[in-house]
Amino acid sequence: MFKNLKEKRAALFDSKQPEESDASDGQDLTSILDRSQRADLTVLVAEIAESMRTRLLEVFDTPKQVSENESSPDQTPDRGENDESAPSMPPRPQEQQTTSSPDKAVKRKPAPAKTIFPPRAREIALSHFEDWRDAVLLRIGEVVNKDAENEQKEKGKPSPAESEDLKLDEDHKRIEKLCEIFHPLETPLVHLPKATRLLILHSLLLLLLSLKHYSAYSRILLLHVSASFGIDLEILNQDEVKVARGLLDTALALSSEPEGKPQANKKDNSRKWKVGIASVAGAALIGLTGGLAAPLVAAGLGTVMGGLGLGATAAAGYLGALAGSGVVVGGLFGAYGGRMTGRMMDNYAREVDDFAFIPIRGSSQKRTEKDTEAAKQDHRLRVTIGVTGWLKEESNFVVPWRVIGDEAEVFALRWETKSLMKLGNAISTLVTSAAWSVAGREVLTRTVFSALMSAVMLPMGLMKVAGVVDNPFSVAKARADKAGEVLADALIDKVQGERPVTLYGYSLGSRLIFQCLQSLSKRGAYGLVENVILMGSPTPSNDEHWRRVRSVVSGRVVNVYSENDSVLAFLYRTSSLQLGVAGLQPVENVPGVENLDVSDFISGHLRYQYLLGRILSSIGLQDLDVREVEREEAALEKEDQRQEQERLHNEKEAGVEDRDSSTARDTLNSQDGFGEEERMQKQVETQTDEHMTSERIQMLDLDDPDYSSPLFDQKGKHSAL
Repeated sequence: MFKNLKEKRAALFDSKQPEESDASDGQDLTSILDRSQRADLTVLVAEIAESMRTRLLEVFDTPKQVSENESSPDQTPDRGENDESAPSMPPRPQEQQTTSSPDKAVKRKPAPAKTIFPPRAREIALSHFEDWRDAVLLRIGEVVNKDAENEQKEKGKPSPAESEDLKLDEDHKRIEKLCEIFHPLETPLVHLPKATRLLILHSLLLLLLSLKHYSAYSRILLLHVSASFGIDLEILNQDEVKVARGLLDTALALSSEPEGKPQANKKDNSRKWKVGIASVAGAALIGLTGGLAAPLVAAGLGTVMGGLGLGATAAAGYLGALAGSGVVVGGLFGAYGGRMTGRMMDNYAREVDDFAFIPIRGSSQKRTEKDTEAAKQDHRLRVTIGVTGWLKEESNFVVPWRVIGDEAEVFALRWETKSLMKLGNAISTLVTSAAWSVAGREVLTRTVFSALMSAVMLPMGLMKVAGVVDNPFSVAKARADKAGEVLADALIDKVQGERPVTLYGYSLGSRLIFQCLQSLSKRGAYGLVENVILMGSPTPSNDEHWRRVRSVVSGRVVNVYSENDSVLAFLYRTSSLQLGVAGLQPVENVPGVENLDVSDFISGHLRYQYLLGRILSSIGLQDLDVREVEREEAALEKEDQRQEQERLHNEKEAGVEDRDSSTARDTLNSQDGFGEEERMQKQVETQTDEHMTSERIQMLDLDDPDYSSPLFDQKGKHSAL
């Protein structure tokens, strides 16, 4: 299987391997593991890779099964106090699906596998994965299969196995959760002292980085190794943070290129993304063309996990070309972060209005060529992108995603501000209207998921109100589809560098991600995305679409849904309901797709934005900012109070004394309804115009030329952020 593999992958390992040095340089894999243990390590990595390959093939090969009920269970949830108290989600019929014709309803039939994926998709995906696997096994083999003379040379050195074991602050519940998701494989290495297992894990991280990329496959491999070794995920995450800082800080410290000096390697840079001057602050300071002395880089990284005893020379050898080239380091991080925040993003904004990645954390001041602090603190070996699905103010792009911790480099995606602003104001106006308060559950029970939907008219009062939100939703939904294609372009163009990307989204933000993944699948872009979490998705739940999603995600795919999301049901009523609605029901018959039912605490579509921390915690995400989660829930309480006050005011203005009375329902079904539509339309337009005017003023600020970084804590400027 590996014939001529070394020649094929020689370019990956083109740096000189440092010669073995004396004992003062610390330990490496050949000194802490004997031949048998090194063979066990190679077998473990090979078996993990094979299990990953098997899961990949399941997506393409598993026969499609049609369940008796491809929708959510026939369950009527209790109605509770919430921001959208009426109407709640009706049960789905168990035996049939709606069609465009009111006269017939048919069961969904299995689709041939060849119609789900593009031609040769299976072969392309498998080839891409096997290329990665072969490169990994070859790289590990080069290190562990050294001559016996090195073993003799290292005799007498104290090894982690012979010394006192490390005492680490580990959470056994986190380890159990990790093993639940990434099933551990049996290996004799699990019986080694913890210090030895940690050194092996750290060495594997450096070896994977030596491939000049840290793909989603590599990250998942390390998660399986951590589970197999019984190591807390937090230790791996912190190791990644330290290695990233070691690479960047050493590069900054050793850079000898003047800030204004032109790049020497024109040909190489023309192949890479060219970013604006303002966007390559880190790159200009680090000196992309400046060669870095491998021993010095190793000295910086060798101390990252110094407590484990990995020597500086060994670290440099494991890093390979990464230890001797600033260009390679820059490529790993996407021109030191410049690609994701630079003016080059304007090329994408030409296709979608206002498309930009906003760093969640970083310097509160504008980023200039002298701002090295952001480069030191912000960059990580993993990238997370949060996508908001509606807005009421510009801060909604950023603030909800602050609940995510700092172990990954977190960005918010800003897109189609005006469309999302209008949608958010429209939904908020809808759920506080008298018509929405009076419309009972039976209204949607007779309409949304009925086979006779097209033949049944909504109450006249609700139809009049529906016009306020239907158009903004339709416009924003179409823009989300287009923005998803643009996000796919950005990921394929490696704006994130050679790092794995995790995507989180709610509402239309999840639809944007969904469309992005569909595009990645059609274009055969594998190994880019690590995890995906979609919440309250206005997308189909049929398995054809979700198999394509699963095929391009190396790690977890989680569908978060609520059966109580009546607003989503109402908004999606004119779409292809025969394909299901992922935000209202589980996704079935797709290997590797997880479903999380949050009906207990997501009682309305607007609540997702305020409960991201709780949802992510329920999924098992450990890297969360507890203070931001608490702030989020406090903000939800205030929003609930505001909405209830506005709802009561609107009911009073409409003459509604009791929303459950027959008089109120008669008015709802009358020709004129409650006469709210004009007031609601004006309210939506006024609120949207006010916020957009404020945003235009901020965008004209000449002190923020790239418009990419929110300026926190500056009164009078970007105050919403």
